[in-house]
Amino acid sequence: MYKKLLQFLELIRFSHTLFAIPFALFSAVLAWDGKEAGFNWRELLGIILCMVFARTAAMGFNRVVDYKIDAKNPRTEGRHIPAGLISIRMVSLFVIISSAGFILSTLIFLPNPWPIRLSVPFLLFLLGYSYSKRFTSLCHYWLSTALMLSPLGSWIAIRGELAWPPVLLGVVIFFWVGGFDIIYACQDEEYDREKGLFSIPSRWGISKALKIAFVSHLLMIIALVGFWYVSGLGYIFLLGVVVVSLLLLYEHKLVRPDDLTRVNIAFFNINSLVSIGLFLLGLIDTLVGA
Repeated sequence: MYKKLLQFLELIRFSHTLFAIPFALFSAVLAWDGKEAGFNWRELLGIILCMVFARTAAMGFNRVVDYKIDAKNPRTEGRHIPAGLISIRMVSLFVIISSAGFILSTLIFLPNPWPIRLSVPFLLFLLGYSYSKRFTSLCHYWLSTALMLSPLGSWIAIRGELAWPPVLLGVVIFFWVGGFDIIYACQDEEYDREKGLFSIPSRWGISKALKIAFVSHLLMIIALVGFWYVSGLGYIFLLGVVVVSLLLLYEHKLVRPDDLTRVNIAFFNINSLVSIGLFLLGLIDTLVGA
């Protein structure tokens, strides 16, 4: 049973929740900070459950939809479904349970009606990403749009409205995730082109794709400065902006058109530092300024 649970966690890359949950929590911290009632344990539980269930459903669905593609790709043929470690039926059931868990978790925020109203459209958009590589080279930015909904959703769940801080934080995520997903997709550039799959590397080549990713991350930094200014955070978070800029510069130095061997280091290690670091520095800045 324990081994099967580990296989499911590996299947959905549960560790990659580090890319999304910190931003959802960061948005929640800012929402609570400006709210008369302040912090709420029930809302925190709701945000965590919604994030985990939504991402689990989306990743499981992606593995089901892409299992034939994964089976033919040397890089992904060892994934759990192609390798026969977990059946499609089990993963499909896992997706249904996770989807239901996400929708039910939005009820935690009642009497605020917006989370439950937006739950199904939100979930459909997340699941729709799995098909995007079949018809658009902008699939990377479909993924980033899905992830940028996390700070927007947290703010709406707590405040019942939108404001500039979560919107700009969402823009930060949009360009950040889009950029590093382009870098990650460079590994499959040749395979995607051969199979008629769409991505920026398969359409424009690895060299141009890395340049597009660099511009995307440059726009992320600009949006991050704008977020810092609008949110009223102090110099602690501004220091984080500088550190993140240096980390992203290092990420682009790690990956070159003729050397993709360090893509996984750039993808997971550095980007985990970005998400967790911004959250922690934002939390500290908020507490210090309180």
